[in-house]
Amino acid sequence: MASYTITQVMRVDNYAVAQTLEDNEVAVGQQFTISGLTNSSLDGTHICVSTEPYKLVEVTTEGDLVFDWDEWYGPQVIFKDVGDDLDRTVDNGTLTYSTTCTWVDADDLAEWLGIESATANDTAFLTRCAAAANAFAYRRRQASGYFDSLTTVPDASVFEGTCLYGTSLYRERGSVDFIASFDAMGTATPVASLGRVMQLLGTGRPQVG
Repeated sequence: MASYTITQVMRVDNYAVAQTLEDNEVAVGQQFTISGLTNSSLDGTHICVSTEPYKLVEVTTEGDLVFDWDEWYGPQVIFKDVGDDLDRTVDNGTLTYSTTCTWVDADDLAEWLGIESATANDTAFLTRCAAAANAFAYRRRQASGYFDSLTTVPDASVFEGTCLYGTSLYRERGSVDFIASFDAMGTATPVASLGRVMQLLGTGRPQVG
């Protein structure tokens, strides 16, 4: 979970703006929470609709945000918030953004592998693998332009891709960069595995203009 200090706020045509002291990682479509503001009407959980760092002038009847490109304000989060217009004013509060993805857990990985944890250490390692796979899958999809919930897996394909990556990490336990083997000749790196993960996650596709 990441927290950022809010320095100024405003509201125009039922859209509010919160400027943060630091650069924040909130992206369009993601959920965040504001608390501790003097103007408590802006406190609550919101969905980001824009992160443009310029002055919000108005919102058209079609719902388009209009900015003054000559007035740069720095890191901002813009969100839908019904209320009277509020002139830009100094205010101090906290913007909290959860970055913990929980699409799969240790039980999901154990079921995918078809095994039961033999020891508490196995369970703990499966839990860490699930956390790593969740973080990896979420970051890859975010970088590819998807706006996903941190708590609800988008679809069965993404679930399988996340499990595949997590169980690969489990199987590589004690190894450096591929699944460990007792064979004297070693085991060849499964070069297609990452490609399959990317395919299931819906990422790694070529970008077109």
